[in-house]
Amino acid sequence: MSDTEYAIESSDAGASATIPIEAGQLKKGGHMMIKGKPCKILSISVSKTGKHGHAKCNFTAVDIFTGKKLEDMIPSTHGTTSPVVSKSEWEIIDIDEDGSLTLMDEGGNQKTDLDLPTVPATLGDEIRDAWADGENSVMVSVQSAVGIQQIISYKKEAP
Repeated sequence: MSDTEYAIESSDAGASATIPIEAGQLKKGGHMMIKGKPCKILSISVSKTGKHGHAKCNFTAVDIFTGKKLEDMIPSTHGTTSPVVSKSEWEIIDIDEDGSLTLMDEGGNQKTDLDLPTVPATLGDEIRDAWADGENSVMVSVQSAVGIQQIISYKKEAP
C-alpha cells in the first residue's frame, strides 16, 4: 500500500452542525431547522391532543440568514433538529471593489472568505460607508450555522 491511499484532504472534528431535540422542548427565541434552513423561533402555539394522541406544536420562525418567515407543525413528542449557531466579532481590514472583505479577529487571525451582506439590502452599503476607505475602524458580527457564515451587524468604533 502506498502513502497516497491515505491522503487526508481535510481535517474536521466530526461535530454535527445540528442537535436532535424533541419539538416540545423548543422555546421562543431558540433556533430550529425548518425545510433545511436554520431559523429563529418567533412564536409557538401548542394544540391539544387529538384522536391520535399527540399535541401538535405550530412554529412560526424566521430564517437567520435571509429573514424569510417560515412555519412548521410537528407533534410535540416527535424529534426535530436545532442548528448550532455561533457569533464572532471581526474587524474590517479591507473592502475590495467587488465587496469581498478582509477581516481580522482579536487573536490576529485573518478571514478572507466573506462578502458584504446582501440581506437586508442596505446593510452592505452602510458598512462600506461607515468604513470610508479605511478612515474608520468598523467591527462586524459574523453569525455561522450549518456551514454558512454571514455578517449580521456592524459597529463603528471611535477612532
